[in-house]
Order: sequence, then C-alpha cells, then structure tokens
Amino acid sequence: MRVVIIDDEPAARNNLARLLENNFPELDLVGQADGVAKGKELIEALRPDLAFLDVQMQDGTGFDLLKLLDLSKMQVIFVSAYDHFAITAIKFSAVDYLLKPVEPEDMKLAIEKIKKTESDSELKQKIDLLLTNINRIDKIALPSLSGIEFVKLADIIRCESDNNYTNFYLLGGEKIVVSKTLKEFEEMLEAKGFFRTHKSHIINMNYLKKYIKGEGGSVIMEDGSEVFVSRRRKEDFMNVLARL
Repeated sequence: MRVVIIDDEPAARNNLARLLENNFPELDLVGQADGVAKGKELIEALRPDLAFLDVQMQDGTGFDLLKLLDLSKMQVIFVSAYDHFAITAIKFSAVDYLLKPVEPEDMKLAIEKIKKTESDSELKQKIDLLLTNINRIDKIALPSLSGIEFVKLADIIRCESDNNYTNFYLLGGEKIVVSKTLKEFEEMLEAKGFFRTHKSHIINMNYLKKYIKGEGGSVIMEDGSEVFVSRRRKEDFMNVLARL
C-alpha cells in the first residue's frame, strides 16, 4: 500500500513517518507535503492508496484538499489536534481519524480498519458525505452487515443496544443493524436532538408521542414502541422535555 502524508507541521510529519517505518513495514511511504497546494500536486502525481491528512493547514484544510481531487480509490485518515466540529463531521461520515500526538496503538487500529476492503463506491460516498457534513450535518454513515448505509438523521426514530451491535429504527418501519455499540453514537446523536433515556436506548425527541409517569417512566414513540426512562436519567429527561 502506497502512502503519503500531508501536514504543515514538520514534527507531526516526522512522527507519522517514524511510526510507519517502525510498525508498518508493509506500507510504503512514497511522499510528503506541507499544505493543500503541494498536497494536491503530490497526490495527483503519485496516486497513493492512502493519505494521512491534517485537518488544519496554513493554506487551507484537509477538506479543501479533498474537494480539489478526483477521489475514486484513495483511502483517507485525518490527523488533527482536537477540533470539535471537524471531528464530529468526520465521525458522522465514518471516515477514520487520529488525534495528535498520534500514538502507535491508535495508528494500528486505524490502519487495520483501512485494510478491510470497501468498494470504490462506498469510499466515494463516505467522502462525499464528509464534505457535505462540514457545512451541515444532516446524515450519518452506518456500517451495517451488508455495507454502509447513509441515513438522514431526521429519519431515525430510535436506536436500541443489542450487545456489541445497535439497531436503528427508521421511519417507514425499516431496521438497520449496525456493527457498533450504542455508546459510540451517544455523543454524536445527543448533539442533534437525541436523548439517551436508558442504557439500552437513544431516542429522537422529535418523534416522542407520549410520556408515561413512573419511577423513571417510559415514552411512547411515533412508531408505537415503548421505551423506558431510567431513574438516573429521569431528571435530565424532564428538563429536556420542558424545553420542547
């Protein structure tokens, strides 16, 4: 696999290069660039299989660079100091990222994910969704048992934990089984009008039909499902309810 690094910090490039050399001899680092303009030239000349892209650079962002490229086969791993909005957009799009300073174990996990074969169309869809989400997040990429599903947030009624999987229940009665835990979606979805009522459920507050009083209580959703509210979450839930 041919790899390039695009980052305007020499120390960050050197760290990534050292990690690749010491831990991933099967990866061939073929080039480095220090910004968007030079990164575009490098990628178009070398056609790498994988690019490590810094989010913020002096002459633009990694997202700006992606918009300039014809991406059909290249995989991308973003590398960034913590930028809340950028990282949120990346997570919703199911694109891989690493936080600086990059640790060997984190890089290993990201590269192992990259090595799992995806179709060219799925790669393109993920990047297209990311570039859309940078402006406004209204869709999420869900790795299902059959591929990657790209779902509007407004179509999600509720999410239910099922051990190491999460069941997404959508408008129209569709159910998508996702190979990630409910915890992995909690922070992302709660910032978009969802609420974790219980260890087993996150609900879209826009589809709340009725609240039934009780020790914790329960809610009836628009699809007719009943979801319990835990005692621990009741006070927070009632505060959110009061603001609707």
